[in-house]
Amino acid sequence: MKIDGRFWLTKKDESFLGAGRVELLNKIEQTGSINAAAKEMKMSYKAAWERINSMNNLADEPLITKTAGGKGGGGTLLTPYAHKLIETYNRFNELHRQFISRFAETGDNPERLAKILNRTFLTTSARNQIPAKIDKIESDELHADIELSFEGGSLTSGITTKSVKNMGLEAGSDVYAIIKSNDINIVSELPQDKQNINIIEGTIGQIELSQDSIEVSFLVSEHTKLVALLSKESLNSLKAGSKAYALINKNSIIIGF
Repeated sequence: MKIDGRFWLTKKDESFLGAGRVELLNKIEQTGSINAAAKEMKMSYKAAWERINSMNNLADEPLITKTAGGKGGGGTLLTPYAHKLIETYNRFNELHRQFISRFAETGDNPERLAKILNRTFLTTSARNQIPAKIDKIESDELHADIELSFEGGSLTSGITTKSVKNMGLEAGSDVYAIIKSNDINIVSELPQDKQNINIIEGTIGQIELSQDSIEVSFLVSEHTKLVALLSKESLNSLKAGSKAYALINKNSIIIGF
């Protein structure tokens, strides 16, 4: 048994945007035609139009616009408002998937789910908050290495033994691995010196430039994403969609509970 859930945006207590409707809008944008979009989605033109009409009736502005006929005939385009709605839906849907993925590890254990719900709304300035489980703790009188597993990989965090005792951490505990974005380095090749370094394999997502730095979205798995803040010099070796490695010092990983 697995916890799952579907995400919808509603308006005036009616269903407004869901995955199927967003797919239909995207197909219209790609094909330039409601009829062609309906065929690709294996539905009738009538069913496709009814969905569009339902959204238009609830929306603050029209979602589609007709283009005038010409040599290639007329067509249908999405309005800027529709593009903005799709972007909003996709962002909320991504957050919903992350929310649901935090519960996937509980299986059919409601008590464990209750514990995770109690720690779901952790607030911190750190950009990266990864739900994880403690697999193993190795410690001496002063220092402890916490071995963590999460969806898509594993990490080792170095904290004090005193913190382990104060937090009551033990193997099997559900925690967060909290990492500041400027404590993550993204490289295209594995480093030679791997001491005290966590190495996570993934794919470079979006790269955004600012005046002094770049922000890199690093995709580890479907529901696990890291955000790294790097110097502009790194841009020459990084490319969106390419395989890369996230390097994180074990002493830069904070444990949240």
